[in-house]
Amino acid sequence: MGKKITLLSTALLTATALLAQQDTVTNNLDEVVVTANKLYQKQSTTGKVITVISKEQLEKSTGKTVAQVLNEQAGIVVNGALNTAGSVQTVYMRGANSGRVLLLLDGIPIGDPSEINNNFDLNLFSINDVERIEVCKGAQSTLYGSDAVAGVINIISLKSGITKPINVKATVAGGKFNTYKGNVQVYGKADKLTYTARYSKIKTDGFSTAYDSSGKKEFDKDGYDGNMANASVQYQATSQLLVKAFTMYSQYRADLDAAAFGDKKNEFTKSKNLTSGAGFSYKNDAVTLVGNYQYTKTHRLYDDNYSAGSHFFSYNDYKGISQFAELYTTVKLGSGFSLLSGADYRYGSYNNYINLVSSFGPYTSTSPDTSVSQTSMYASLSFIDKKNKFILEVGGRLNTHSRYNTNYTYTFNPAFNINKQWRVFASIASGFKAPSLYQLSLNGLLLPEKSVNYEGGVQFQNKIFNTRAVYFIRHINNGIDYNTDINYVNSNFFNYVSQKVNGLEYEINIKPTDKISINANYTLLLPTEVTQNRATFKDTVSYNYLLRRPKNTINVTIGVQPLKQLYLSLSGKYVSSRYDAGGYGIADVKLDSYFILGANASYEINKYVKFFADAQNLTNKKFFDASGYNSIPFVVNGGFTLNL
Repeated sequence: MGKKITLLSTALLTATALLAQQDTVTNNLDEVVVTANKLYQKQSTTGKVITVISKEQLEKSTGKTVAQVLNEQAGIVVNGALNTAGSVQTVYMRGANSGRVLLLLDGIPIGDPSEINNNFDLNLFSINDVERIEVCKGAQSTLYGSDAVAGVINIISLKSGITKPINVKATVAGGKFNTYKGNVQVYGKADKLTYTARYSKIKTDGFSTAYDSSGKKEFDKDGYDGNMANASVQYQATSQLLVKAFTMYSQYRADLDAAAFGDKKNEFTKSKNLTSGAGFSYKNDAVTLVGNYQYTKTHRLYDDNYSAGSHFFSYNDYKGISQFAELYTTVKLGSGFSLLSGADYRYGSYNNYINLVSSFGPYTSTSPDTSVSQTSMYASLSFIDKKNKFILEVGGRLNTHSRYNTNYTYTFNPAFNINKQWRVFASIASGFKAPSLYQLSLNGLLLPEKSVNYEGGVQFQNKIFNTRAVYFIRHINNGIDYNTDINYVNSNFFNYVSQKVNGLEYEINIKPTDKISINANYTLLLPTEVTQNRATFKDTVSYNYLLRRPKNTINVTIGVQPLKQLYLSLSGKYVSSRYDAGGYGIADVKLDSYFILGANASYEINKYVKFFADAQNLTNKKFFDASGYNSIPFVVNGGFTLNL
C-alpha cells in the first residue's frame, strides 16, 4: 500500500505543478465561511483550515447520513457511520480521542452532559435538515472553548436566499432492509419575516448490530425508528437589527445487541433531544454585536430485557440539561485591524437511574442532579493588509470553571497570499478539554486536558484546480482516559501521560470541464500515546497506533454530468489496517484494511421534480470498523424530491 500512496501523491503533485502554469485564475472557489471567526468572510481572508460541505454536495448525498458524509472528509473518522442505523457515532478528528471535536448547531455549541465525553448524538440529525456543514480543523478553543481540541464541526440548518413567501420541498426514499425516509419542508419570506419548518422520518429493519462469527446463530435484525422536527423564524426589525428564534426536537428508538459477537433479542435504546433558543445581531459599517441563548434537554435510556419481563435485566436512564449564553462583538479598528471580543456562560447538569438484576442479585442506583458551570472571556485581533496579502490572527481566552478554577488558551495564526493562486498558512494554538460532568461525578480530582497544536500548509487554486496540503502536530498532556483495575475495585477516570500525533492532510478538487469533477483526500496519522497497558492494566506503555483510527485513509469521488438533467458519481474509500480494543485482559486486535465503492445518480425531470439513487458497498465487501460489529453490506436507496 505504501507504493500506491507514493504513486498517488506523485501524480497529484505533478498535476499541481502542471496546472500551476496556467494563466486563467478565478476566485469562484473562495467560498464565504462563518466558523473561522464568527462572522462571514472569504476563506482567503483567514489562515484557518476549513472544509465546506455545500448544499449542493448534501443534496447529492440524500441516501446517506450526516455521519457518513463527515466520514468522507479529510482528517475525520466517524466510527459507527458505516454500522447499522442507530449505532454509536464516535467522531475522531486528526487522531484525537473522542470528545475532542466540538459540535456546533448554527454556530452554537451543542452537547449532552449525560454522555461520558459530552458528545452530541449525530443520530439525532437528518441530512435533509442540513443546509451546509463547515469543518474548522486544528485547536479552536480560543473562540469556541472546551472540547475544540482537534477542531469544530458547524452544522448549519438556517436557509439563506429565500425570496418567495411560500415554498414546499418534500423528499421520499426507500431501499434495502425495508428502509423508508421522508422529509417535508415549508419555508418562505414575507416582508421582514423569514421562516422555516421541517419534519423528517427514518425507519428501517436494519441488520444485526453484532457479528455472528460462527455464521450459525441466526442473529436477529436490529431496527431503527426516528423522527426529527425543527423550526426557525428570523425578523429583520431594522436594516441593522435581526432577531431570531429556533427549536429542534428529535427522538429515535434503535435495537441493540448484547456486545461484540453477541446477539440480544430485546435490548434497545431510546433517545430524545429538545433544543431551543433565541438570539439577535446588530450590524453597521463599523460594529457587529451578536447575542445568543440556547437550552438543550436530553433523555437516553438503555433497556436490556427489562420491558420483556426477563428474570435478568438492566435498565439505565440518563437525563441531561445544558444551557449556553454568549455575547460578542466585532469592531473594525481601521488600517486593516479588527477586534473580536466576547464572553459566554455554559451550564450542564445530569442525573441517572440504574436498575438491574443479575446472577449476583438485584442492584439499584440513583444519581441526584449534579452540575458544573463555566464562564469565559475571549478576544481575537485580526489584521489584513490593503492588498489582501498578509493575514494575521492573535487571540486568547480565559475560562473560569466551577470545579477546576481557571484555564487559558491562545492562538497565533498567520497566512500569506503569494498571488491569486498560491497561499501559505501556519498556526500555533492551544486547546483544552474540561472533564465532563459524568467524569467529574466519578473523579472530582481530574485536571483539564491541555494541548498545543502546530500546523502549516500550502494551497493552490485556479480555474479548474484546487488543492491543499496541511501538516500538523498535536501534543496533549493530562489526557483523560479510563483506568481499568483488574478487580474493577479502583477503576476510574484518570489523567494519562501524553499523546502526540503527527499527520498530513491532502485535499484535491479538479474540474477539467463543466461536466466532470474529481474530489479526493488523503490522511496520514503518525501517533504516539503513553497510557495504561490495555492488556495487563498494570504498567504504562507507549502505543504507536490509535484505536479505530487508521494510519492511512483515502476518499475519492468522480462526478460526471453527461446531460444537464443527469448527474452520476462513483466513489471509493480506502482504510488501512488499524487496531481495536480486544476486550477484558486481551491485547488489542488488528482489523484488516478495506476498500469499498459507492455510486450516486440523480435526474431532474424539471425544476420541480428530481429522482435520485444511492448505492453503498457495491461489491458487498465484508469489513469491520469495530471488532465484533457488522458494517454495511451492499445497500441501495432511491427516491424523489419535489420543489414547489
